[in-house]
Amino acid sequence: MAEKTSMRQEFTKGLLKENPVLRLVLGTCPTLAVTTAVSNAIGMGIAATIVLVCSNIVISALRKVIPDKVRIPAFIVVIASFVTIVQMLVKAFVPALNDALGIYLPLIVVNCIILGRAEAYASKTPVLASAVDGLGMGVGFTAALCVMGAVRELLGAGTFLAGIKDLLVVFGDVQFNGWDLNGALEKITLSPMTFFILPAGGFFVFGLLMALANHLAERKGKKPATLENCASCPMADTCHVQDKAGCDGKEATA
Repeated sequence: MAEKTSMRQEFTKGLLKENPVLRLVLGTCPTLAVTTAVSNAIGMGIAATIVLVCSNIVISALRKVIPDKVRIPAFIVVIASFVTIVQMLVKAFVPALNDALGIYLPLIVVNCIILGRAEAYASKTPVLASAVDGLGMGVGFTAALCVMGAVRELLGAGTFLAGIKDLLVVFGDVQFNGWDLNGALEKITLSPMTFFILPAGGFFVFGLLMALANHLAERKGKKPATLENCASCPMADTCHVQDKAGCDGKEATA
């Protein structure tokens, strides 16, 4: 029973307590780049989640074999291998998604979330717990992307789930392709605010969602996500940097 509770906690922490985007402030580059549409956000989230889970499993299984001095290059090789596999599958089965995500799909290799979980968690934890952690972080990452994408797409383009047909092609000939609200907006003399699908709009929505996540976390007694020092990081309890001499809550140095 205690083990089930622990696994549930490992999974759910990525949803809010340690959400990689809104609480740990990781992976912001793809977050801002691909969230102009919910369909793109779903595709990126699924791809990153697959890489997270698979790389966590392999790195955890090899944690006692990989020499400490070369662990980072070894982690990157493992991550890059799974990213290559995912990219090949996307190109083969969902080419429209590959075109939409562009360079951000192969750049999952250097996504801070993936490498961060490998270093801070998978390299120190058994396989099952690492897999659950990767799944939870992946779901949290996907959820943050989808919420941000929904706000930006609705307000900036007047659509919701536009292009989802290209993503659902793996399930066969699906006719559903989202909703277009522009006709309804024209009837009441309104139009989408293009600002929200521009980079500035992405930063604006990102800031609002971070503020909301901080507020919800504070209501549950958690510290707000700040970038001031190691002690304020939600991952401080598991981060190996805190154990190093000279790191007493002050900002970490390279």
